[in-house]
Amino acid sequence: MKLNVVKIGGNVIEHEERLAVFLKAFAELEGLKILVHGGGKEASLMAEKLNIPVKMIDGRRCTDADTLTVITMLYAGKINKNIVAKLQALQCNAMGMSGADANLILSKKRTSKPIDFGWVGDIASVDSAAIRTLLENLKITPVFCALTHDGSGQLLNTNADSIAAALAVSMANFFTVELWYCFEQNGVLKNRENPDSIIEKIDFNTYQNLKNEHLITDGMIPKLDNCFHAIDQNVHAVHIGSLEMLQGATVHTTIISNL
Repeated sequence: MKLNVVKIGGNVIEHEERLAVFLKAFAELEGLKILVHGGGKEASLMAEKLNIPVKMIDGRRCTDADTLTVITMLYAGKINKNIVAKLQALQCNAMGMSGADANLILSKKRTSKPIDFGWVGDIASVDSAAIRTLLENLKITPVFCALTHDGSGQLLNTNADSIAAALAVSMANFFTVELWYCFEQNGVLKNRENPDSIIEKIDFNTYQNLKNEHLITDGMIPKLDNCFHAIDQNVHAVHIGSLEMLQGATVHTTIISNL
């Protein structure tokens, strides 16, 4: 049985019309599905309004206590429930959750060396059996925000790309899983100034070369790291591109093991 794990980026979330198009395409996907969302851009805007400094290192957010409060309100609150409500209107029976809900995703706080990212979690385990029950027995579509927990009462900001990859890998034991990263670009670009320079297929060696040449930088690095981790852990296929790729109508990037 097929399962689609789809991650949607903040650039889509913050535009109502694009979000509506995406959610319609997601709701129309056949079979079982999981949605993972970020919301970093909206969190950054809110933090700035509250005079909370926004600090990013290598495309990853540093999360102090004030920042964690902001992203909890937005990720698990406004953004998550807005998405769930819109999916219900499309007859997709969705349930919004964080990793703390039902103890579904447990993380460990990232060590402070060599970089202190604050209240950021690295995923330790996923309760794939419970998620399988939601999908198969209860016919529920989980909608995960970018928060997990440490099992001792502490919420942790966790990269949404990492959550999507971890979910895909854990569910590959039960399903044929395809992982989709939907964001504002049409795929991985060889030239960041040229939106048409899409790399349609990319293997790990090509990725390393482009990274060494500084053609792939910032947030694309952790995204691709997660992609290659997933494809190496028996996820059937991994794709990166715009939301239209869910409808099969656009060129995008597919991650492959070897060219």
